[in-house]
Amino acid sequence: MNRVRFSGRHGFRKMRARTIIALALLSLVLPCSAAKKPAAWAIVIQPTRVVNGSPLLIEITPPQPLKSLSGKWLGHDLFFSAETSGRAWYGLAGVAVDEHPGKYLLQLRGVTTKGDAISFERKVRVNKAKYQRIAVSVPTKYTEPSPADLEQINADKALKAQVLSRVAPGREWSGNFAAPVKASISDVFGTARTFNGQTQSVHQGLDYGVPQGTPVMAVNRGTVLLAQLLFFEGNCVVLDHGQGLLTIYMHLSKLEVKPGERVERGQQIGLSGGTGRATGPHLHLAARWQGVYVDPATLLALRMP
Repeated sequence: MNRVRFSGRHGFRKMRARTIIALALLSLVLPCSAAKKPAAWAIVIQPTRVVNGSPLLIEITPPQPLKSLSGKWLGHDLFFSAETSGRAWYGLAGVAVDEHPGKYLLQLRGVTTKGDAISFERKVRVNKAKYQRIAVSVPTKYTEPSPADLEQINADKALKAQVLSRVAPGREWSGNFAAPVKASISDVFGTARTFNGQTQSVHQGLDYGVPQGTPVMAVNRGTVLLAQLLFFEGNCVVLDHGQGLLTIYMHLSKLEVKPGERVERGQQIGLSGGTGRATGPHLHLAARWQGVYVDPATLLALRMP
């Protein structure tokens, strides 16, 4: 074995030089291995199991403070608002009842407080929901309308197309959504209905089995977009809660709000009834996000900020 000996001042200088070189090489490696990983995006989606017909609450905690956040989901724009802390951002979304199961891309785009653009993408699984089928009997004018009724139906269709297409990016809702009445649900969202053995449709809301004249409350803060009598819906109120979400209250016996009026959660907006295409007195509550009807029962169950 060959041994290298360092003696005297000359040997000490060689050893010191080698030590300095070794430390320099380590200094090039250690910062990389010890460097902190960049902060990650944190995403929480309610409900935890997304199905066709689900409304969604999307909570985003970005890796750094943002001054704005937007996104894309199933071809729709997403709008987010920040909580007072500035860390978490919240936005509403939805899945159409006829959407196929699969994984769909959620895209996020933010601008930091320093003006830098950042982005993130994640796939979200949409599962298949099970909806039931029932048969319903209604007056024949609702399945075989007269020429005069058809004229009214077409006029209503044009009005609804205008009102229900509204998408306001700002957020009006605040806190949890509350049931519009205190009553049991008599028919659920997504039920495939056959009227008088002919006309088929999907039940796009919740029915509450309440008697005529029951006070009906706004499920959350919003602006009245529509309050009038329609052929199928009867006396109908539409509220805009912002971020593309509307709620619709049908078959009322009395309207107690006017278009343009601001309402708070729990404020009375009308009385239940059986106007329009109804088998009897009840309240039909629908929820619509950017043209897509979603399950109001799920909306009422979301834990909102």
